[in-house]
Formats: sequence, structure tokens, C-alpha cells
Amino acid sequence: MTIAVQLLVLILVVLSTLLVIGIPVTLASPGQWEQSRNLIYTSAGIWAGLVIITGLVNSFIV
Repeated sequence: MTIAVQLLVLILVVLSTLLVIGIPVTLASPGQWEQSRNLIYTSAGIWAGLVIITGLVNSFIV
């Protein structure tokens, strides 16, 4: 179970890093917001779900 939490945290860190770099670049690029809006919203939703799932899985570790 500990390995599962560590894997979830690793995925969360990688996704967070990608979002921290990708969102400002997308917003700063002219015309990119309209093309990438759905991808950014989907990624943010996956990130929020991953935070909740990681918390739930972590609550089962004694």
C-alpha cells in the first residue's frame, strides 16, 4: 500500500510540474488559450482527482 501512495505522489508531482510550466506558457502565447483550454481544464480536473485519491489511499496506511 505504501508503494501505491508513493506512486500516486510521484504522478502528482510530475503533473503539478507540467501544469506549473504549461499553464503560464499557454496563457502568454497569443491564440493558444482557445486551442488548449479543454486540455488545461482536463489536466486540472485530473490533478484535483489525484489529490483526493492520494488522500484517501493515504488514510488507509497505519
